[in-house]
Amino acid sequence: MSRRVNFHLTDEQLAEIEQAINGSPYPEVRQRAIAMRLLHMGQSPEQVAEIVMVGPSTVWTWHRRYRAEGVAGLRDKSRSGRPSKADEAYIERLHAVMETDPRQLGLPFNIWTINRLRLYLAEQTNILLSFSRFRALLSRLGYRWKEPKHALDHLQDKPAQATIGEVLDWLKKTSPSTPSPKPSYSLWTRRP
Repeated sequence: MSRRVNFHLTDEQLAEIEQAINGSPYPEVRQRAIAMRLLHMGQSPEQVAEIVMVGPSTVWTWHRRYRAEGVAGLRDKSRSGRPSKADEAYIERLHAVMETDPRQLGLPFNIWTINRLRLYLAEQTNILLSFSRFRALLSRLGYRWKEPKHALDHLQDKPAQATIGEVLDWLKKTSPSTPSPKPSYSLWTRRP
């Protein structure tokens, strides 16, 4: 069967294939262009299939698509999938909830985590996304997790802080009257 099909490429097609092998940003195009190059070099579709680790029918499909569409035919076609559960209303609700302090919503915490947010939205919208889908949605919408910073400034005495700041400034400005000892970078010392 493979003897009846002409796998020979013109100089222009060969240059196009070589360029796809060396410069395509899509790995599937590079793999399929290599297969076309091997077919051009005289390998049978069965041999090429073994080299690129696919079935012979796949090599035939790639060849047929290349003959019909050129290098563009070697790219994966877009695949339709199940529509996302997170519709526009869900995303609008997500934005609104992200801008709200959880305590204002009557929740016993003050920081949203992915799981808390996901479960709260499931209660509100009756749409429960898996953890990984929800994380991917947040990433696609441009939300990034950052570590919360815990500050205790509100618990500190402001006048005492000001006094300590003044003392530290004074200490920085005054130079010690005795030279400081040579710094030691080890707890080990040598006996004299």
